[in-house]
Amino acid sequence: MAPSRSLALLCALLLATFCSSSAASDAPFLVAHKKVALTRPKPGVERLAVSLDLYNQGSATAYDVTINDDSWPKEAFELVSGEVSKTLERLEPGSTASHVFVLETKTQGRFQGLPAVIKYRVPTKAVLQEAYSTPILPLDILAERPPVQKFEFSHVQKLVAKYGALVSVVSFVLAFIYLVASPSKSSGAKAGKKRR
Repeated sequence: MAPSRSLALLCALLLATFCSSSAASDAPFLVAHKKVALTRPKPGVERLAVSLDLYNQGSATAYDVTINDDSWPKEAFELVSGEVSKTLERLEPGSTASHVFVLETKTQGRFQGLPAVIKYRVPTKAVLQEAYSTPILPLDILAERPPVQKFEFSHVQKLVAKYGALVSVVSFVLAFIYLVASPSKSSGAKAGKKRR
C-alpha cells in the first residue's frame, strides 16, 4: 500500500510541476543589455553614448514596456541627445528594441552606473512586471589614458619590401638542400633489391 501511495504522490507532484511550468512558459521574458561607449570630443569633456538593447526571449507579447535609466546624477552628467526613458506599446516574442542616449560630463572621477529598470505588463497578471539590464563596469571618466599603439599594416609592407627578396631566396636554398639531402623512397627500394 505504501509504494502505491508514494507512486501516486510522485505522479501528482510531476503533474503539478508540468502544469506550473507550462503556464509559466507562456509569458514574456525580457533580457536587457546596457553598454556605454566613451569618447573625448575635446579636452576636459567626455561623452558617454549609452545604449540599451532589449530582447523578448519569452513566448508571449510584453505590453506597455518602459525602459528607464535615470541613474546618472544630473549634477555630473548633462543630457546631450535622446531621453533617459523610452516607452514601447508592445514587444513581440523574439523581437528586439534599442534605446540610445548621449550624456556629456566635465567631472573627473570614477562612476559606477546602476542597471536600467524595465517595466512591462503581462495580460494574465494585474501587477507590472520588472526586469533589470546588465550592469556596466566602473567608468574612469576623464582619466589619463596612455596612447595606444595600434599595429599598422604599413610596418609589414616596409618589412616585406626590405627583406622579402632575401627571405624568398633563403627559403628556396633551404628547400633545395632538403630535397637533395633527404633520401628518396624509390632509391631505397632499388638498393634493397640489389642486395638480394
